[in-house]
Amino acid sequence: MIQITLPDGSVRSFDAPLTVADVARSIGPGLAKATIAGRVDGTLVDASFLIERDAGLAIVTDKDPDGLEVIRHSTAHLLAYAVKDLFPDAQVTIGPVIDNGFYYDFSYKRPFTPEDLERIEARMRELAARDEAVTREVWDRDDAVRFFESIGEKYKAEIIGSIPAGEKISLYREGAFVDLCRGPHVPSTGKLKVFKLMKLAGAYWRGDSKNEMLQRVYGTAWANQKEQDAYLHMLEEAEKRDHRKLGRELDLFHMQEEAPGLVFWHPKGWTVWQQVEQYMRRVYQESGYQEVKGPQILDRSLWERTGHWQNYRDNMFTTESENRHYALKPMNCPGHVQIFKSDLRSYRELPLRYGEFGQCHRNEPSGALHGIMRVRGFTQDDGHVFCTEDQILDECVAFTEQLHAVYRDFGFTDILYKVATRPDKRVGSDALWDRAEQALMESLRRSDCAFTIAPGDGAFYGPKIEYTLKDALGRQWQCGTMQVDFNTAERLGAEYVTEDNGRRAPVMLHRAIVGSLERFIGILIENHAGALPMWLAPVHAVVMNITEAQSEYAVAVAQSLKKQGFRVQTDLRNEKINYKIREFSLQKVPYILVVGDKERQAGTVAVRARGGLDLGAIPLESFARRLSDDIATRRAMPVKDA
Repeated sequence: MIQITLPDGSVRSFDAPLTVADVARSIGPGLAKATIAGRVDGTLVDASFLIERDAGLAIVTDKDPDGLEVIRHSTAHLLAYAVKDLFPDAQVTIGPVIDNGFYYDFSYKRPFTPEDLERIEARMRELAARDEAVTREVWDRDDAVRFFESIGEKYKAEIIGSIPAGEKISLYREGAFVDLCRGPHVPSTGKLKVFKLMKLAGAYWRGDSKNEMLQRVYGTAWANQKEQDAYLHMLEEAEKRDHRKLGRELDLFHMQEEAPGLVFWHPKGWTVWQQVEQYMRRVYQESGYQEVKGPQILDRSLWERTGHWQNYRDNMFTTESENRHYALKPMNCPGHVQIFKSDLRSYRELPLRYGEFGQCHRNEPSGALHGIMRVRGFTQDDGHVFCTEDQILDECVAFTEQLHAVYRDFGFTDILYKVATRPDKRVGSDALWDRAEQALMESLRRSDCAFTIAPGDGAFYGPKIEYTLKDALGRQWQCGTMQVDFNTAERLGAEYVTEDNGRRAPVMLHRAIVGSLERFIGILIENHAGALPMWLAPVHAVVMNITEAQSEYAVAVAQSLKKQGFRVQTDLRNEKINYKIREFSLQKVPYILVVGDKERQAGTVAVRARGGLDLGAIPLESFARRLSDDIATRRAMPVKDA
């Protein structure tokens, strides 16, 4: 007798071994039809998986996150099936699930074209309509290598050949197509109904530029058409909001080949930068941080003592002078430790908080660079707290509260929390890692923040909380972080005098709220579609005249507003007023002030707010109060009645 325990706690008994699909059928025909896979004692398996002993079972359908992952994985195989059907000489390599979809890499004698992409998607739909069974087969490794070599699939043979000898290999068969895979997969191709191929790209075999360039086909797949339509609409909106496009159109910044991964900030963009930096500087000051500044280049020996040289070397830019090796700092932590240990510290001084707008450089692969979102040179709102172990919780709780306030001011209220735990490659004892991880989790509990665990995603020197915000399109951006580090300060010889006149290494908390300022500004640009809130906008208002007769008054209006601290431009060109209004509307300037003879005589300004809102003629003093209120309240968009 086999006992199957279902998620609701109910138990079903069966006389003989049976599959996940059999259990679903015993519950009802509706569930049987919807079954995609199962989770047996926590392990995701095919619907055909045979249960031979007592077990816990959750039936997986397309309404479950696991079900969506299985659908996407299976659709990647359907893509490969269609490519082989249309282009028999193509070789398949790997095809994993990624966020919102999947991709598959192929080797073929010529580049695929957009027309090929259309043909491949059409063939995928034909193959799905056949509703062919997807079955799992277990092979001996060497037999699998010989099989794929015999059908000309050298990449698959190479992958399998790298698996240790003696291991069993799982292959999946659907129709005439056979592929290597751990699975699980949908029971049949008919379960794959909603998908779309998105784009073509290049990718090196095994990610090595010395290897052949393969062709990568990206696709997306969903449980239903409504979800896919929503995703495609989001992508359309995201394209309109692309910070690289808006950066050019709004004259904020540019990037060029002579400085890959580095940013040329234009005056308007640097104005936005300064608003973010100065705001964060006030946050430092109000939270008891002392601002410091460390050098850009440090000797290799220091990076060896921290462990960066051994664990992070590939991501560091290095240089040499007078037979000494140096590295541009990829992070600010070691420099702050040097400032801490420059004097004898007492436990009475702790917690000691340092903050720095530290410029860092990391040798990111060229293929990973993405506008100002992923760069090689960036500035962090970086902070380090040197404290005792007893002070960790209070510091972490206070930081989370501070982070919430900052994100609210920037317009973000939906935040996700994740605790990233110890990686395989790390420094420090397991006992210290236990205490550090527990401290972070307890701090989130005290802050009433529900969190998930990301096993193995911590830094090599300590675990961390990752704070992820959602933007206006529902996209997730991991920005803030809090890390508990028992190792770095001790490795660099930092100590404080304890209450009993002993010496002890401080705990080091690494924290950032916006993270990379470059990336955060890119997020702000996309979140607001370039129409930044008044307090961040590079230009608050433009004053423009209708004819030459009002030029002097327009200049006087602008000067009056500038003296009050507002960022104001004038447009005195001999152009039609509608032309000038349109030009600055496209520049997403919050307020356009038009002055004609009537406004000049009355001492008013005719105000047009962003979004086509006509506020009519307003006395200059009233408009100045409105601007002040917009900035003070950090209002995102102008309104009719401020």
